[in-house]
Amino acid sequence: MIGNDDGRTPDAATEDGAGGGGGADGGGGAGGARDWADTLRWAREALAPGERITRVSALRGGWTSRMRRLDVERPDGAGPYALVLRSFVKPFYRRHAPALLAREAGVLRLLEGGAVPAARALALDAHGASCDHPSLLTTHLPGSVRLDRDRDAHRRADLLAGHLAAVHALDVGEAGRPRAWQAWTAPDLVRVPADTARPALWARAVEEIRREAPAHRSCFLHRDFHPGNVLFTGAGDTLAVSGIVDWVETSWGPADLDVAHCATALALLHGPDAGLTFADRYRAAGGALAPDRDHLYWRLLDALAFAPDAHKVAVPWRDLGRTDLTPPALTGHLEDYLQALFDRYA
Repeated sequence: MIGNDDGRTPDAATEDGAGGGGGADGGGGAGGARDWADTLRWAREALAPGERITRVSALRGGWTSRMRRLDVERPDGAGPYALVLRSFVKPFYRRHAPALLAREAGVLRLLEGGAVPAARALALDAHGASCDHPSLLTTHLPGSVRLDRDRDAHRRADLLAGHLAAVHALDVGEAGRPRAWQAWTAPDLVRVPADTARPALWARAVEEIRREAPAHRSCFLHRDFHPGNVLFTGAGDTLAVSGIVDWVETSWGPADLDVAHCATALALLHGPDAGLTFADRYRAAGGALAPDRDHLYWRLLDALAFAPDAHKVAVPWRDLGRTDLTPPALTGHLEDYLQALFDRYA
């Protein structure tokens, strides 16, 4: 579920009550069809007395859900603040919204007040009973997604590794553990790009994941950790992670799988070397990974889930300025990355 975020640059701003991108386009849970006015009323119930929503802005960069920023004015002169409204609009995600949003709200409550920078859940309508679509209202995190190949790219990768290691180090009791991890592909589900010039490479990669998943020690996983779900502030020496978002896929499983997912995204964004070295950064940050052969399994299991449609998951990245990530470029990055994985770990 690459591409979700709650801290992007506002786009297509609208005033309170003047649309906001809602509408009666198929909302409605147990209470029947709902519209944007119902959603606003529901969001206002989470505000303190006297507070009001003054502006609604679309947040660019989401893929699986519609994101909106709600600017709130206080009556006591304490200054405005912002909230984020996440709504599942696409039919597939609306069908799965009750489980996804309930999981995210639960994880945000678990993380509240801890070392991992995450939003705070304020209100949940997982079935769309009060809103036009199933929705979650949270606090707004500062910062923005940074995807450029600039002078801070290596530093961002180090910070990503450090924060992912912190996520995996969370001490979660058995009763509070999320669901067990799930694979996002399988050998017989991998679709090789039709125009590939390297069919043997793909066949080798698919064959590698036919074996049983390696034995592993499980930990708390974000499960969709990648640069599009991490917010940054500052630059150079002041660069810092200000928030980690999109916790709907949180799972319990091998740290290698989270590392693999972020590494694949880095390879697609910046080329195979960026993906290949992420595990080294993770280990340098204190994380522990499986021996090379087992680690290769997890890397390939994740990378093959992107075939042949890596260009689809890059839609929000292009929306955020990475127009160079064309379908041919992404396929090339993915194939180069598969070869680099075999060169290092096989």
